[in-house]
Amino acid sequence: SPVDRGRPGSKHHVIVDRLGTPLAVSLTGGNRHDVTQLIPLLDAIPRIRGRRGRPRNRPKRLFADRGYDYDKYRRLLRQRGIKPLIARRGVVHGSGLGRTRWVVERTFAWLHQFKRLRIRYERRADLHQGLLELACSIICLRRLRRSF
Repeated sequence: SPVDRGRPGSKHHVIVDRLGTPLAVSLTGGNRHDVTQLIPLLDAIPRIRGRRGRPRNRPKRLFADRGYDYDKYRRLLRQRGIKPLIARRGVVHGSGLGRTRWVVERTFAWLHQFKRLRIRYERRADLHQGLLELACSIICLRRLRRSF
């Protein structure tokens, strides 16, 4: 199990937009907690051009599961002008975040269609990171193809 703290393995961390297009991705060891990658992922989001004016480089809202439920990180998100919509630990399921979280889970399913990402064959993390970024590029290309 990749979430078992005592075993070797790797985790993929990804931030996506509302359509499931990956904006930032990182790779960590399987024994690292998810919340440690929240701020580095937010910093890795590139500037997004849109309407006239300065390009956006941060989202307005951030949806996350219970693994990110820490007051320290909620404060850090608010200081950056991001509204945290994070499920609370210890509360029964049914918070309604599942209606928006499925987009992230679908992106993970798209990433794990690539067998080299689903089963890690590479010993070196930089090679696996490169394959992860290549898979994100292919997903972005597929999204662009559908839009034209």
